[in-house]
Amino acid sequence: MKVLVTGGAGYVGSTLTPTLLAAGHQVRVFDSLLYGSDPLLGVWSEPGFRFTHGDVRDREAVAEVLQGAEAVVHLAAVVGDPACAREPGLARAVNLDASINLIDLAQRAGVARFIFASTCSNYGRMPDENGLVDENSPLAPVSLYAETKVAVERALFDRRGGGMAVTALRFATVFGVSPRMRYDLTVNEFTRSMILDRHLVVFGGQFWRPYVHVRDVARAVGLVLAAPANRVERDVFNVGDTEQNYQKRRLVELIRPYAPDAVVEQVHREEDPRDYRVSFEKIQRRLGFRITRTVTDGIAEVARLVEAGASNKPSAAPVPA
Repeated sequence: MKVLVTGGAGYVGSTLTPTLLAAGHQVRVFDSLLYGSDPLLGVWSEPGFRFTHGDVRDREAVAEVLQGAEAVVHLAAVVGDPACAREPGLARAVNLDASINLIDLAQRAGVARFIFASTCSNYGRMPDENGLVDENSPLAPVSLYAETKVAVERALFDRRGGGMAVTALRFATVFGVSPRMRYDLTVNEFTRSMILDRHLVVFGGQFWRPYVHVRDVARAVGLVLAAPANRVERDVFNVGDTEQNYQKRRLVELIRPYAPDAVVEQVHREEDPRDYRVSFEKIQRRLGFRITRTVTDGIAEVARLVEAGASNKPSAAPVPA
């Protein structure tokens, strides 16, 4: 297929793009290159790869880049609670307004498949501390980031006609090494901070989150594109593995062998607006999705990167998490 990937130079996108190319798709990345073009250098000479520099808020540029696309994977966003809190106006413009505009223009352009990158943060705090939330659970966003994702999901599924099969993928918290590396994601951040800074502050270590490797996220997107449209259209899938739900304090225990001397401060909190364990049974049952890398694998992978001196310069102060 001819696939347009918005945000294809980002953390997930720079892993997804070579995955789609290897599967035989033609891939056009549309990205503002806020973090540079280096993450895409490995695919630049691939015959099936094309790149267009642009901003998803630019309606004319988006309309132009959609011409000829058969599928869209929409990753471009201001990602994460802290980034959205710092610039709420930008977050709404990119995550909400530009996303709805992209959906509208994609439908007008005759795009057959549209995959929207959403988040398990949409669940907020699970009502039953001993249970699991799934795709049918109530959505209770507690941050601007999650609010924009929920709003786009609703706009996506409220749309009628046009023949475009739409799918939302709610990613667990992503980890692992990517061409556009990020150290503000929990597993990556904890690992890097404990090894390099020898210090980590953990807030609310008892609270739960699900985790998934960036390469498995890319594989999940590929599976949705490869599936018959009637198996995925107007549907939502959590992306991850039920066994990869962890409390923050357990992550510290798993990292400890790589940083035995690190000082870890546990700051107790009784309340956390996000506390959820997620079921991923649906994507396993419907699409046969299975992860290939666990949190333990990801910690080892990031640790090797950090110990080799290949990570960014360590922070000068302890990094809260």
